[in-house]
Amino acid sequence: MEPNSLFLSIVSIANMGILGILIAIFGKMYGNTRAQLPLGMIVVASMLLLHNVIGALAYFSMDMYFSNDLFPYMMGVGIAELVGLIIFLKITLD
Repeated sequence: MEPNSLFLSIVSIANMGILGILIAIFGKMYGNTRAQLPLGMIVVASMLLLHNVIGALAYFSMDMYFSNDLFPYMMGVGIAELVGLIIFLKITLD
């Protein structure tokens, strides 16, 4: 595996971990309140989790198809998502 694909996979796995935590938190909120907002957040977080699962699998299995010229853009998207999820988790926990 190329170092670029490995780094992209690590970022996707970190995103999946944070999304799993968020889904658990929103699931607990929904169980306590039966409010619609946490249910909607579970759906959104689940779709982002699916996106990251597919992305990580693609980075592992199809690394030979990714151009090195695309790496900075793909890394930028992954890191931006990671930063956004970290902020979202912090806001959720407060």
